[in-house]
Amino acid sequence: MKDLKNKVAVITGAGSGIGRSLANALARRGCRLALSDVNEVGLAETAAALSGSDVKTYVLNVADRDAIYAHADEVVRDFGQANLIINNAGVALSSTVRDMSDEDFQWIMDIDFWGVAHGTRAFLPHLIASGDGHVVNISSVFGLIGVPKQSAYNAAKFAVRGFTESLRQEMKLEKQPVSVSCVHPGGIQTNIANSARMGATENGAALRKGFDKLAMTTPDKAAQTIIKGILKNESRILVGLDAWGIDAINRLLGSAYQPLVERFSRKNMYI
Repeated sequence: MKDLKNKVAVITGAGSGIGRSLANALARRGCRLALSDVNEVGLAETAAALSGSDVKTYVLNVADRDAIYAHADEVVRDFGQANLIINNAGVALSSTVRDMSDEDFQWIMDIDFWGVAHGTRAFLPHLIASGDGHVVNISSVFGLIGVPKQSAYNAAKFAVRGFTESLRQEMKLEKQPVSVSCVHPGGIQTNIANSARMGATENGAALRKGFDKLAMTTPDKAAQTIIKGILKNESRILVGLDAWGIDAINRLLGSAYQPLVERFSRKNMYI
């Protein structure tokens, strides 16, 4: 996909954060936009800022498998095709393995992994049919390394990474006209920490404040990096200097990165 003009781009989680910034940036490049979010108010605000662009909005809970497949069909009916799916919607959970409830574990997996998997599978036939498709799945730097109190988030984001990398290879081997990229953002200045669920023993206020200090990259900058990666057909898109650093440490040290994370966590997360 060398040119985004008139391409139909589908973005989940478009009501705020990276999703909203992606919508703005893709609209400037001439994309036709199918935007979804579970937050109807935020979604409307995103759309209102895109007056003059070809935009349709859809209230969508990505945890609902049937709703995602119906959404894919509706988008193609509305636009005639789909070229780009960005599975961006996500949530966060901070809890130890011992304290985490089954309900919270299922909640984050349903959104952060199954939402991505179902979104990919629902749109994939349409991307192939377009003759020029691209799947972009948002993982995290926590899809590269494990972090204490993030076991469920790690599980979802590692799963997104494995799923996406496997799909990229399948599309190449089958000679399908679909590129595939996995995105690993570092700390992004969004509301994900403020809306995160916390385990019963967590100091939510302190953890959210700590995240805000570590969030190095604006959503607009993240969107620019992602779009550049799409146009270059990058398999792995790292967003932020912190993401590049974490990726380098992981490559250099392998599993020996863990003592470094333990030291950092002892000072910053076990509070």
